[in-house]
Amino acid sequence: MEIILSKYIQPGNRIELQKVKRLREDDDSTRKVYGSQLVDILSDDKIEISMPMEKTKLILLPVGGEYDLYFFTSNGLYQCYARVIERYKNNKMFLVRLELTSNLRKYQRREYYRFSCALEMNSRPLEKEEVQAIEKNSDLLNSGLLVPELPLQRSVIADISGGGLRFVAEYAYDVDSLILCKYNLWKEGEAKEYTLCGKVLSVKEIENRPGFFEHRVQYVNMDKGNREEIIKYIFNEERKTIKMMNDDIR
Repeated sequence: MEIILSKYIQPGNRIELQKVKRLREDDDSTRKVYGSQLVDILSDDKIEISMPMEKTKLILLPVGGEYDLYFFTSNGLYQCYARVIERYKNNKMFLVRLELTSNLRKYQRREYYRFSCALEMNSRPLEKEEVQAIEKNSDLLNSGLLVPELPLQRSVIADISGGGLRFVAEYAYDVDSLILCKYNLWKEGEAKEYTLCGKVLSVKEIENRPGFFEHRVQYVNMDKGNREEIIKYIFNEERKTIKMMNDDIR
């Protein structure tokens, strides 16, 4: 008998899962997002996934726990709700059996997957003429309008996605300001520098770290090729992480 679910998701697909929040739950720490992988499709309402891990620690999902699942497939992003019905170990792999409690649906998510990292970045605010070029939808980076050799400030990227990034610095930009960001990513064994423009969405001082500020930035007028390269980099790093976790379990 054909399993219809296999038309949409396949073993090997990356998964994000988050605990379903109850009305009386106020603690967001119980709603962390964990990464996993689809191991097998057992039926149209049951699947098997690898036990999530955080760094080198297994996250033991409780039997009966209910989760919001997102499947990253070649055909897009799919979402459903599921309940943990069994935990077990098979061939040195820790697995979780889930029962789907809702239909699988195509999910149009505006945000890109955020990859946790620690990458050095340099940045500066855009000059007035650069901002004007952005507002006119000009290709600032390739039009010769970018003001050269202005001083840059150092920071550290905490997570990155195809849509933006989050970084920590010992200074604070203004919310809604436009900034220039420069950082390197490894591509085919070599470091490639990315120079991108972004809009500062939020700034907050980090609790218990006075003088350090967390910034959330959304890319502006980003080249499609750069976006695809960053997304490819993130997926490659995720695959490496999953492979290392599986190797450690074995």
